[in-house]
Amino acid sequence: MGSITILFTSLGLSMDACAVSISNGMCYDNFNKKQIISTAAAFGFFQAFMPVLGFFIGSTFSDTIASLDHWIALILLGYIGSKMIVDALRELKNPEVCLTDNRDLTPKTLLLQAIATSIDALAVGVGFAVMKVNIIAAALSIGIITFFNSLLGCHLGKKFGQLFKQRAEILGGIILVSIGVKIFIEHTIL
Repeated sequence: MGSITILFTSLGLSMDACAVSISNGMCYDNFNKKQIISTAAAFGFFQAFMPVLGFFIGSTFSDTIASLDHWIALILLGYIGSKMIVDALRELKNPEVCLTDNRDLTPKTLLLQAIATSIDALAVGVGFAVMKVNIIAAALSIGIITFFNSLLGCHLGKKFGQLFKQRAEILGGIILVSIGVKIFIEHTIL
């Protein structure tokens, strides 16, 4: 997997965290500079950690499933990307309002958000193991891009609210599905 593909994978994976950051910026009263940095750091860390965990899980089985790597990448990335698109379109039709009642963002809530938004990165890490991707470079790229996209999302949420949230998720989903198709085509046709 080339560096451009890793870059686009990083962007795609970061979109869930960006969308949640936008929501946090809109909904929480205590969303100040400290909360913005904490949010970006938590999302960046978990988005970087989960592919590494997935990579080690996938490495255990990579020799067994190496001949199926293109199918695994297509299915995992296609599923994750499609789910992001469907969820975002569903929310565009029925937008959520802030359900926080102006509460403060707690560390527990932030931790749960960071884990929830990084589950897809765990699955991508399994695919990375099968494709023999340099996991350190990929994890750093994913973590750094997620950190900066989350910072941006927090600021956008404070300023513009719901306008960008679903669009970010749709873009992320399209990117992940496209990468899955690209990998499949490279391994089966080219």
